[in-house]
Amino acid sequence: MRPLIWWLVGLLGGVVFLFSGCTRKSGVFKVGVIAPFSGPSAQYGEDIRRGYLLAVEEINAHGGVRGRKLQLLFEDSEGKPEKAVSAARKLIFMDKVKVILGPLWSSPVLAVAPICEREKVVLLSSGASSPKITKAGDYIFRNEISDAYGAQKAAELYFKAGFRRIAILYINNDYGVGVKEVTEKVYRRLGGKVLLAEAFEQDATDFRTPLLKIASRKPQALLIVAYKEAILILRQMEELGIHLQILGTPLMEDRELVEKCGKMAEGIIYAYYGTFDPASRDKRIQEFLRRFQKRFNTMPGYYAPLGYDAVYILAEAIKKGGFTAEGIKNALYKIRDFPGLTGRTSFDRNGDVIKPVILKIIKNGQFKPYLI
Repeated sequence: MRPLIWWLVGLLGGVVFLFSGCTRKSGVFKVGVIAPFSGPSAQYGEDIRRGYLLAVEEINAHGGVRGRKLQLLFEDSEGKPEKAVSAARKLIFMDKVKVILGPLWSSPVLAVAPICEREKVVLLSSGASSPKITKAGDYIFRNEISDAYGAQKAAELYFKAGFRRIAILYINNDYGVGVKEVTEKVYRRLGGKVLLAEAFEQDATDFRTPLLKIASRKPQALLIVAYKEAILILRQMEELGIHLQILGTPLMEDRELVEKCGKMAEGIIYAYYGTFDPASRDKRIQEFLRRFQKRFNTMPGYYAPLGYDAVYILAEAIKKGGFTAEGIKNALYKIRDFPGLTGRTSFDRNGDVIKPVILKIIKNGQFKPYLI
């Protein structure tokens, strides 16, 4: 009898083990999200939130990833580093997440990165381009390109387009300083001139003094590196009677900016990172636009497709590496040519990506490719 009893005990233990394993796998996998959902940058946060949500809903509708559904836990950073740190601490220590999507901006990412690195939590940002992030840590990734590459290519394109003498008005944070420094370096190398570079603080509302200084130097063009402040900058240029060719970053692809600035937005030439084009005949892009508009009753902005891609990239990493942070991190480094909406994505040894950089123009209220 004793061998039979031990056999039954072993069998029961095996059943319990299998059942408990299935239970773990059939639950949810929590993913933290940090973005500005309030404050002046809330529109950007809402745009990327929609991209995240649409991708998660699609994945979960098809059974999730390895038998588990993805659950997004949203935390508001207000676009500020200190708020992002508080959000990250809650997600890591209270919610026990192994992955954080975001934060959206460079300064919040750089503030949160040391915590994620120390606690071995994967961070995947879709909206941080500061060159400093390249060395932020082994667990830090982004599917937005670094301005060390993006701003360099943009500056080369501006120069090639004939803008040899420019001024820069930039936000005084890691993002703005990064673009400004790279642009100055490229212009020096090519023989162009940055006549003046004026900084402003995030959420500033009065740009008249730096605008008048810039106008007095008579540049061929003004490169604006800003978030929603760009709307006020354009309006105050009109008030002051300052008429300069405006150059910009990918954030100029903003429907609100076009609606609120009208003729002042017309003719803006800006750099665009990646290959997402709403006018493309690519069936995947058109299907994404159809589902996005049906779900949210609006068109996506710049960040929604990046967020959408990030979720699918994460799902691919989970498929290959499992649900541990270590497994996801190792799988992300192995991703090659992932076919995203914003271009094929491969991570280098620093967790950075390389994508095409093109110029676009606001023409007749629409965002069009700008051919040099």
